[in-house]
Amino acid sequence: MITDYKRYFENIPTCPHCKTELSCCESPAIHVGDGLGWGSDVLYICLNDECSVFINGWKQIEIQYGHSSSYRYMQLPGSSESNVMMVGSEDAFKGSIIDLEVVEAQNIRYQKEKKALEDLESSTKEKDLGPAMQLILDEAAGVKGRKKAISMLLEINDLGCIDPIRNHKFRDTSIETECNMISLQLLKANFKKECPFCLELVKSKARVCIHCKKEL
Repeated sequence: MITDYKRYFENIPTCPHCKTELSCCESPAIHVGDGLGWGSDVLYICLNDECSVFINGWKQIEIQYGHSSSYRYMQLPGSSESNVMMVGSEDAFKGSIIDLEVVEAQNIRYQKEKKALEDLESSTKEKDLGPAMQLILDEAAGVKGRKKAISMLLEINDLGCIDPIRNHKFRDTSIETECNMISLQLLKANFKKECPFCLELVKSKARVCIHCKKEL
């Protein structure tokens, strides 16, 4: 599920202890206190290492619990209630800071994937290569959708997919293998082959490449 994080950046509160703007962080999946969730995808946390809550927390926890930890000031979105979060190091939650630009880019990518999946069925009738290639070349798209798109390439029968597939670096070797197999089938169905020298498409019976002029 894609979360709309933009609203969390509209009114970010400040820490009442150090007056630093709180950081917008992804909340942990489990609430350490009761085993339940936080009820929010986001937590506002003070990550200022000079904040008095964080500085004094080390001694407080050592005296009270006998181990090395501290506190970070924290607020839940939509609440002004003061809370603290126990942390085990200075780096805790610093890797969970939400980058709004990255999140929005991920949302855009997800919407494109969703639209491509919706358009995939009609793309074979319209001979539209766009939806299939959107899924195949999107490394973040679901494997099931990508493999379905690959299976439709033969029916779409557009050799325009060959170059993008050949030039793409696939992380999933199974996707790459299926793409290569379909590419070979497409070439055969259209009486084409790749020149081994320049990799341009030529007729399957060609003896000389019309592009690089080398003998085949």
